[in-house]
Parts: sequence; C-alpha cells; structure tokens
Amino acid sequence: MSKKKKSALSKADGLIPELRFPEFKNEGEWEEKELDYSLDYLQPTPYLVESTDYNDKYKTPVLTAGKSFILGYTNEDKGIFKNNLPVIIFDDFTTATQFVDFPFKGKSSAMKILKAKKDADIKFLFESMQLIKYEVGVHQRHWISIFSKLKIPAPKLNEQQKIASCLSSLDEVIANHSQKLELLKDHKKGLMQNLFPTNSITNDQLRITEDNDQFVIRNSQTRNLPKVRFKEFEKNGEWVEKKLGDKDVAFIVNEKTSISKLNIETYISTENMLPDFTGVSAASKLPPTGSFTKFKIGDILISNIRPYLKKVWKSDKIGGASNDVIVFRSSSGVLSEFLEFLIKNETFINYVMESAKGVKMPRGDKDSMLNYPVFIPTKEEQIKIGSCLSSLDEIITAQTEKIEQLKHHKKGLMQGLFPKMIDI
Repeated sequence: MSKKKKSALSKADGLIPELRFPEFKNEGEWEEKELDYSLDYLQPTPYLVESTDYNDKYKTPVLTAGKSFILGYTNEDKGIFKNNLPVIIFDDFTTATQFVDFPFKGKSSAMKILKAKKDADIKFLFESMQLIKYEVGVHQRHWISIFSKLKIPAPKLNEQQKIASCLSSLDEVIANHSQKLELLKDHKKGLMQNLFPTNSITNDQLRITEDNDQFVIRNSQTRNLPKVRFKEFEKNGEWVEKKLGDKDVAFIVNEKTSISKLNIETYISTENMLPDFTGVSAASKLPPTGSFTKFKIGDILISNIRPYLKKVWKSDKIGGASNDVIVFRSSSGVLSEFLEFLIKNETFINYVMESAKGVKMPRGDKDSMLNYPVFIPTKEEQIKIGSCLSSLDEIITAQTEKIEQLKHHKKGLMQGLFPKMIDI
C-alpha cells in the first residue's frame, strides 16, 4: 500500500487562525472534527437519480469525476441532480474536489456527492478540503475508507459562513475576470477569421464602408482577400497565395546548440510550453546532455507532440529547443510578426492535426506543415495586422496575469483565515 500523508494542526499555534474577523476575536479556538462529522455522502450517485419534474429551458452540463470536467450537455429531464445544492463533488480515486451549485448530470461511479450537515457550511468545508495534503495511493477508493476520517479545524457555524462569504466574493471577482478573458479570446479568434483570407470563392464583391470606419467589410470574400481589411490597404489588390515552406515565406530551423549554453529560462521543450497559445514557462530542469535546435528572437516555436494543445510561442530571446519542438523562421517575403499569426491560429492547428500520426500522442508531419497554403499581403499590411493582433495578445496576457494575481491573493488569504497546518 502506498505511503499516505495527512494534515494535522500545529499544536504550538493552536486552533486559532492568524486572521480573524473582529466579531469572532473572543470566540476561542476552533474545534478539530473528522470530515464525515460535517459532510453527508448522498445516495444514490447522480447518474442514478431520477427527476421527472425537471424542465429547465437551458441545457444541463454532464460532469465526470475529478475537477468536474464538463463532458457535454443534455436536454434530458431524468437523472438530473438538482436538489440539495450546492454540493461538493469528490473523486473517489484521486481525491480531487469541485464545488457545484448548479443542476448537473453525472457520468462516473467515482463521483461522491457530499452535502453539509446541519451545523456546517458547505463552501467553508470545500475550502478547508483544499488545504488537506494527502498522498494518493494507487487503485484505492478514498472517501469512505480514508478521506472522510481526516480531521479539519472548524469554528462555529456563523464564523464558517462569514469566511465562506468572504471567499465566495473573491471567487466571483475571479469568475468575472475569467469570463472577460474568454470573451477576449473569442474576440481575437473571430477577428483572425476575418483578417485572413479563407479558401471560399465567391463572385460577390459588394463593399460596405463608412467614412469613420477603420475597416472595409465585404459581405463575402474571394479566395485571396480577407473579409475585413484595413481601409488604407483596400486598393492594394489581392494577397499572394503561397506555401508556408516557400523560400520567401518561412523555413524550419536546423541549427544546433549544446546544453552547456542553455539555462532553465532559455531551454524550451514541449513540457514548458503552455497550451492555448499562452507562451512558455521556465523549465523545471535541464537535460544532462544533448544537442538542441537553436532559436533566436522572432522565431516561432510549435510543440509537435499533441498539436491540438496549441502550444505555439514567438520567441523573445535566444535559446535551444528539444527535438519535439519545431522552430520556424520567417524568410525575405514575410515578417516575423505576421508569420506568428499564420502559425498561431486555429486553422493551422486543424490543418496539422489532419496529417498527424499517432493516437495517444499524435505528432504533426513537417512536410505537411511546409505545404500549408498561406496568403501573403504587402509588408506594410503585414505590419498592421501583426500590430493589431499583438496588441490584443498583450491585453489577453494582462488579463491572464490579473487572474493569477487574484488566485494568489486568495491562496494567501486562506493561509491567514485558517489555522496553520503541518504535514505528518
């Protein structure tokens, strides 16, 4: 059996948090209780729940175990878990938890549905469970046998509710900023679909223009013209159709560098490239030996393992990339800031996946990538488009960082609002 680790309170500190609301300063120490003292395990699990009167006009999410991953949505009126909300979903295999306050349909027997008992607040209990450090054993079922017996500190119900309300308010702020981030990403996606030509061919060239409008908009488009175009380039004619690997467009870099010339900030592998076009992080460690593809500022790197993860990054430094990362460099006819968005977009990723090889870990085909059809405008128009999209990327990055700062603030706040824990 795997070695397990559970949480305990530091007896030196006592059951008193560092931060406490003024009205509870004289309430004394918190009381240590087993989880099943405060939480009920609801039977049956949601995929067996029958509800014949549920008739919501909105689709209901279908959740699986773990972090309540949404598999999809259903319009069914049976098997919907809608009473006793909110609840905590507990994954009986991994001990992952999720706070759920909306009707849902479950699709996993590993989901344990936990409801607060009379003298406990469900949100407070959920946040307390995030502080429990527990080493998961292999092929174990955790809730009934082990996890429910772990102890957490808890004050009286009214103080629980005050803490829960504080953290819920912060969660709402994070959720609102997260929603704004998704809207920005959707806006960028739609803008790119209009700023670059597609493969559709029509004869309709009706233009809709306004004197104060920045763009010229067509109600349809030819093969070599985008639907939306900056007005100053309207008379520049059609874009030129090329292949990504044409000598005046881009090429794959093969120059090598040694590990001795790299550090955790300049070594890039598929592990430290971030999904959804969000950049890179510092490497956790360096390979002991090896030869790596040398990249320079302005090169476009794409992880060739599971391309659908959209790990694409425009380099802002000199470094080396592992063999699972392809490095593209712009040629004479294309600027780096334009090449970035030829590669960093959904259309290119979908194209790569069409020829990818492998099931569990698909890899893109380099020759196919080089044959990817692209449309190239003048360099002046490339600069304008690249600048527009880069500015939007900066806003998206700033919004992402704001969300991370809020999450970090919440983590720090929780460390003060709950008594300190130690590992045993």
